[in-house]
Amino acid sequence: MKRKKLGRIFIITGMSGAGKSQALKSFEDLGFYCIDNLPIALIPQFAELIGDRRYLKNVALGIDIREGRFFKDFIRTLDNLGKLGLDYKIIFLDASDEVLMQRFSETRHRHPLGKNIAAAVKQERAILMDLKARANKVIDTSKLTLGELKEILSAALELRRTAEMKLSVISFGYKYGIPLDADIVMDVRFLPNPYYIPSLRKKTGQDAPVGAYLRRQPGFRNFLKGYTEQIKALLPLYIKEGKSYLTIAVGCTGGRHRSVYIAREMAGLLAAGGFSVSEYHRDIRK
Repeated sequence: MKRKKLGRIFIITGMSGAGKSQALKSFEDLGFYCIDNLPIALIPQFAELIGDRRYLKNVALGIDIREGRFFKDFIRTLDNLGKLGLDYKIIFLDASDEVLMQRFSETRHRHPLGKNIAAAVKQERAILMDLKARANKVIDTSKLTLGELKEILSAALELRRTAEMKLSVISFGYKYGIPLDADIVMDVRFLPNPYYIPSLRKKTGQDAPVGAYLRRQPGFRNFLKGYTEQIKALLPLYIKEGKSYLTIAVGCTGGRHRSVYIAREMAGLLAAGGFSVSEYHRDIRK
């Protein structure tokens, strides 16, 4: 008898301290059946158990480094899940080393690896590197509020099981670091900086005068059109490789003028092309 597939299965994993518990609570609020720290060895049995139960349509499993022999066993299990008829997606939560160490210091929690926090974070990042590469979606929680995290997860759940790609266009400032969840990064610091125009300094890329200034720059229109078309051309290749989510980061020095305007324009052009796009300006208020 052919096994019925579950509606949606999400595996929530990532760096310790990056927000897995909060993510699982968000999934629970969204109507998912959630299990935290299910032993890896039991995942196949769990899949068999619920495979024919229609009422378990949406499931979220929290898995982290506390599992012994975590990486080796987990990767082997993931490779075998397809044979069990389990259609799953991996969401990997990450944050900068500085933020992770600060969170452990503030909560006074012991890191699961049992070493000093700095060494543990470094070791854990190395262990999880290949798993992060397998993730369908990487979320950088360094500067997210709980509300923003839930919003990102809610958007992820809108993804259909067909090859529909969810695009996220983010503006940022290089002085504050590149977003950890970026798949593609474009540096737009080749454009003149409106910050040095007194009348534009306190404005942002969301203000019309900044947009008008940038549109007047030589080569701007050709760049915006050409880069957006290049992104569109790459999407089928990402989909072919199994990517369901793509984060496009656009950076300038402070993340308030050039990157904001270009991210807005790109998001608009991609949406006009029929793509599912969200827009976020990380450093616009700094």
